[in-house]
Amino acid sequence: MLKPMPLSEAQSLPFWRRPVTLLFMMALTMPIAFNGWSALLNNFVIEVANFDGADIGLLHTVREIPGFLAVGVIAVIIFVREQVLAMISLMMLGVATAVTAWFPSLGGLLFVTLFSSIGFHYYETVNQSLQLQWLPKDRAPQILGWLVAMGSAATAVVYGLIVLTWDRFDLSYNVVFMAAGGMTALLALFCLFAYPQFNAPTPQTKKLILRKRYWLYYALQFMAGARRQIFVVFAGFMMVEKFGFQVHELTSLYLINLMINMAAAPLLGKAVARFGERRTLIFEYTGLAIVFAAYGGIYWFGWGVVLAAILYVIDHVLFALALALKTYFQKIADPADIAPTAAVAFTINHIAAVFLPALLGLLWVVSPGAVFGLAAAMAIVSLLLSMLIPRHPEPGNETILSKYAPAPAE
Repeated sequence: MLKPMPLSEAQSLPFWRRPVTLLFMMALTMPIAFNGWSALLNNFVIEVANFDGADIGLLHTVREIPGFLAVGVIAVIIFVREQVLAMISLMMLGVATAVTAWFPSLGGLLFVTLFSSIGFHYYETVNQSLQLQWLPKDRAPQILGWLVAMGSAATAVVYGLIVLTWDRFDLSYNVVFMAAGGMTALLALFCLFAYPQFNAPTPQTKKLILRKRYWLYYALQFMAGARRQIFVVFAGFMMVEKFGFQVHELTSLYLINLMINMAAAPLLGKAVARFGERRTLIFEYTGLAIVFAAYGGIYWFGWGVVLAAILYVIDHVLFALALALKTYFQKIADPADIAPTAAVAFTINHIAAVFLPALLGLLWVVSPGAVFGLAAAMAIVSLLLSMLIPRHPEPGNETILSKYAPAPAE
């Protein structure tokens, strides 16, 4: 119970109290609140809070601000251990989700969304750091794949329960928000006190760092964030606007994605271990370029709904290969840089979230196909960047250019 323990001694603990088990508990806990909130949000803000398009756009802008400011984690971990911060952040997310229905107004929802988003983004930042510190390099891709599968399984249960019980038991928004948020908060509280405080062998640097030799990792993170915004904001919107998907139809598509990810994510982790980060990311970005170009073809050439649904599923699976970006950084990083760089990378990943949805929303009005064409171009840029990753990345060999122009350590 809050007792520090060197990571090297953790294997003597019962299996359920080991660091890897805690990572799986965290992967299970976060999606309960976050995806419970996501599943109900659009209906809640329209039916109860009377939102229009401008209101929901403002809400999502506010939701992304803490991601852009995730670099603030560096200041917090000076005073709070990363593991403790992860649990506090999960409890913030859970509590904010639980009380969402108590604030059925624009101002109230902006406040509670900002509170939950701080919890979500700070948790995600610290979670990535703990994963890379606690997982051995030779097993990290496989375990990260299983963690993705665990998150998908938890999300599938949340969506499935909502689909099965919403009409049958005439549930209210308040009941579901309270149940989802309360469960996350309670599980986080349990994890806070049930597990020792694991000390990684290398103390983390607790200041802002930007190293020249990580430039490729920073660039790939920026491009990943830009593509993610296009997928999150516009892919689902296309299914509703162009093809008239109803709530249950879109939720069914989400469930298909989750079921496939549950099966595919561990295999994708093995693929990263087998083929390496360079080949895996080249495959991912080539696939994404084709998928986004095909999305554009749906508008330009009138391709049908079946293709759109298939592309949506493929798109979702390809994004799971992003775990290769984590393991690439794990291999090139100074072990002391993992926590501060995770915070910096999370901020870089969210730069596009500040301006891209609004700008592309204006382009969407003129030409939806052009939005996806731009996304395809971004994927091609990522593809070109991924080709700079060496076959065996390590400190001093961060890119294929390192042997010609070695970057200084600082």
